[in-house]
Amino acid sequence: MSYSPIIQKTIEYIETNLHEELSLENIAQFAGFSKYHFHRIFQKEVGVTVSEYVRYRRIANSANMLLYTDKKIIDIAFYYRFETQESFTRSFKKYYQLPPGQYRKIMGKLTLQREDVMLKNEQLKGWKLSGSHPFNYKMGIDREIFHKGKASGFLKAVTVQSQAEFATMMQQFKAEKYLGKRIKLSGFIKSKGVDGFCGVWMRVDDALGDVLQFDNMSDRPIVGDTEWNHYYIVLDVPKNSAVISFGVLLSGKGQVWIDELKFEEVDERTPTTNIDFTVDLLDEPTNLSFEEWE
Repeated sequence: MSYSPIIQKTIEYIETNLHEELSLENIAQFAGFSKYHFHRIFQKEVGVTVSEYVRYRRIANSANMLLYTDKKIIDIAFYYRFETQESFTRSFKKYYQLPPGQYRKIMGKLTLQREDVMLKNEQLKGWKLSGSHPFNYKMGIDREIFHKGKASGFLKAVTVQSQAEFATMMQQFKAEKYLGKRIKLSGFIKSKGVDGFCGVWMRVDDALGDVLQFDNMSDRPIVGDTEWNHYYIVLDVPKNSAVISFGVLLSGKGQVWIDELKFEEVDERTPTTNIDFTVDLLDEPTNLSFEEWE
């Protein structure tokens, strides 16, 4: 059974209620599971416990408010359901190694300096822009919108005219480490105004450049405005594989953010999401005289 739709629905619920009371019991009830079973499947799918997810998302949003609003620290703490400013400070230091007040003072200055650098076309280490019309899109780092930590990557339509245009922010690496294995690429995506579709993608090629495995989420597209949610792709890496490519894809207008990408090896109990292009192939030529119809 795939729990992905349930987990995504639950994360959507969490994201819209981070400032409300969120216990394992009421989240599990929303998902329709016992809290013990939901705890297990959430941690397996997302990689952290429910309580840890809620905590670091509240802290991430708090970090944003510290830098981009003038709200008092105590008010931010209470808004995100911390009982005292001291408990908020302890949790904040766990993720950012600074108490909230110092973070606001130090990182606020650095953020202004970095924004000046971004105006000079900040480069994204390891990433490149490709696709059918890459010149109509822009990729970069966003330090105001992120899922965890201090930044996310983004891909944004700039001069796009139609949904037929697309671009991808991507990487490639050697397949040697994963030969004969099944791998899972997962991460968090947020979208705004996407009129085509967006999503993560991954492709496994052999040395000749032939595609062995591929998935771009075209059968489960992300469209319109969506809050941060968890998505993944699972592919086999045949022993004759040479290159693994992956990234985030944006078709048409809009913007997509991506954060916390992760690769991991999974066993055969985890089904692949590979798009099988052979299912539509005929066994032999047919209707060559054009006299038959369905």
